[in-house]
Amino acid sequence: MLNRTTSSFDGVSIAYSVSGTAEIALVFIHGGMSDRSFWDGQHAAFADRFQVIALDLAGHGESGRNRSEWGIPQFGRDVVAVMDAERVSHAVLIGNSLGGPAAVEAALFAPASVLAVIGIDTFHNLQTPPAEHGQKTAEAWQKDPQGSMDLMLRMLLHSDMDAALYEDIRRRMSRTPIEVCCAMFRSFGGYDPAGAVAKLHVPLRCVNGDKFPVNFEELRRVAPGFDAVVLPHTGHYPMLECPEEFNRQLGEVLSRFEFSKSSALP
Repeated sequence: MLNRTTSSFDGVSIAYSVSGTAEIALVFIHGGMSDRSFWDGQHAAFADRFQVIALDLAGHGESGRNRSEWGIPQFGRDVVAVMDAERVSHAVLIGNSLGGPAAVEAALFAPASVLAVIGIDTFHNLQTPPAEHGQKTAEAWQKDPQGSMDLMLRMLLHSDMDAALYEDIRRRMSRTPIEVCCAMFRSFGGYDPAGAVAKLHVPLRCVNGDKFPVNFEELRRVAPGFDAVVLPHTGHYPMLECPEEFNRQLGEVLSRFEFSKSSALP
């Protein structure tokens, strides 16, 4: 696995890792307050069939924080910057949590290069959060970041989750600077996921946990052909909670796409 950096559209340094050399790239996009290490278990699982790329979005992991305007479209452009740096011409974008909408934005910025978008515990619905919701969330995190982190993780994860894994996730997410967290939350208010998804011209699929129900009717109304695999008793980070089953299910989703017949695959 090689570690590299490139510059995003606004000059922010974006760190990423690459393994494999196949024609089709799987580009893994983490969620808020996470980083590319959340996808370490996917390099070994898929690099024999695909090029595997995982990046740190701006403000996360080893990427730069000197961004003046934050938002999901800007995160999408971080993804495109990495694709451009690696000269990716055929990509499946795989995004966890906010990485899902970021993948959609990247697909809209680079329509000729993206074959499909796969959300990981995201796109349960396509509701637009009120603009004030992002501001209120940012204020809560500014006031009590550790309490807000615990509240969020209790909502996202099952209560009987392995304690060591829970603490590891919490520790890793707590590294994200509070100013980045608050800027992100403010930018989420008013973002229109339905409008973005409606513009997609590639398949949209999900591999989700079961903490939140998937509104299949709403999703299929906006994205005909949408489908989701729901992993039982799994929370927000299936790639960490049940990595073998997650990799198996993700492989199954990939195998159903027509491009799976590409000469790049066995």
